[in-house]
Amino acid sequence: MNSCLLCSTTLLLFVLQFSFTTHADDIDRQAEVAKRGADVMPFNHTATMHVFTKTSDGGTLSVITKDAADERQIRMVRAHLQDMRGRFQRGDYSGPSHIHGDDMPGLAQLKAAKLGEIKVSYREVPAGAELQYRTADARLITALHEWIDAQLSDHGKDAMSGHQRQAADTPKQ
Repeated sequence: MNSCLLCSTTLLLFVLQFSFTTHADDIDRQAEVAKRGADVMPFNHTATMHVFTKTSDGGTLSVITKDAADERQIRMVRAHLQDMRGRFQRGDYSGPSHIHGDDMPGLAQLKAAKLGEIKVSYREVPAGAELQYRTADARLITALHEWIDAQLSDHGKDAMSGHQRQAADTPKQ
């Protein structure tokens, strides 16, 4: 009986140590991403929220300012996403490569896509802007979903899934 208790305690300590180390690694990674993100994104990261939504044919990235009255941040977000749209349509993923690294999940497949295989559209939304990524290619849909998951992890508290946002925006009765 004592050996079972000892094994359980040892396992619990291992799990706790692994969880703490993984959490610390995530925090370090998020700090690195935020630092490199400032090289690419002109707006204040802590003044915005990145919202990533997976869809059946790709995904959506919305960047929303936390203060809807901050016209300067809104202009910078919109200009940046318009620029990103143009770059992505040309197959230029150098921004995400710089911020997240070349080994970012899904990125190699997105870079290898033929021009036009992924349609990227831009639209303005209240307090920000949005990019929609659409494709009919199942492997590119998977790559976009992996890419979205990696960005959600890398951007930490400054990002959320669109499903989380929809739930947060739903009025409570």
